[in-house]
Amino acid sequence: MSTFFASARPTTTVTHGQATFDLPVLYFRDDAFIVFYTADPEKIREILPSDHLHPVLLPGKRAMAGIAAFNYIDTSIGPYGEIGMIVPVVYGPKPPPVLWPAVMESRYPGFGALVLHLPVTKTIARDAGRGEWGYTKFIADMHFSITPEYMECCMMEGNRHILTMHVSRRGIALRDRKPLVTYSVLNGNLIKTVIPQTGAYRQSITPQDTHVDFGDHPVADTFRGLQPGWRPILSRYYLERNAILPSGKIIEENVRPLDGYPGDNREGRHRVSYLETDASRPA
Repeated sequence: MSTFFASARPTTTVTHGQATFDLPVLYFRDDAFIVFYTADPEKIREILPSDHLHPVLLPGKRAMAGIAAFNYIDTSIGPYGEIGMIVPVVYGPKPPPVLWPAVMESRYPGFGALVLHLPVTKTIARDAGRGEWGYTKFIADMHFSITPEYMECCMMEGNRHILTMHVSRRGIALRDRKPLVTYSVLNGNLIKTVIPQTGAYRQSITPQDTHVDFGDHPVADTFRGLQPGWRPILSRYYLERNAILPSGKIIEENVRPLDGYPGDNREGRHRVSYLETDASRPA
């Protein structure tokens, strides 16, 4: 019988900065939750590194922007926390039709998520991400609160609040075998990475009791600069998920930079609570 992780062998060992690890990176178990807002498409176009990247548009002349949180419990590079600030885009010669890429996601040609910021709690994850894929990673502190009623993460940089993300556990259950596709910039090249994944999630449209509170930090300012709507339009949390992160491929050269926020050279704090608590007050 062919298994999901069978394609992940053999591996290749690479080194970037303080990180020596095997490719592809394997993700066996995590807590993953995502929210999407509407956003101003012109503000998104201003920060796109390539003219071949186009915002995913919704009815009403709005685009999409999202925040995805991952409490990685078991991976081939160890446990860590990660939060992605992303904008759904389509890579191609002309803008895509309204709505259809948002419905189809990675089944639509060229669809993917441009990674604006990707803070993590471990230096190995930061150095691996920046060195291999050009992911805009920096070190942050994360406190996850995972309960039967909700998933929450408070992200700080030292004593400076970046954001607190709260997603209620509700919605319709769906299987997910679509790959996760990301776009990033490495050494002036646009990188497309196709990440096979398999799992199941619950999804809610205009979710109740779901929100993101932003702090006083340059990364929070990035999302505010996209002029998001006042409440999320969609939330998703995974009941189960496995993923394989391979190396990416160059699809365009000499694109505009997308360096992200650098942060400090340190290890972050990664805390997880499974009883109801106030994750917005990290230790």
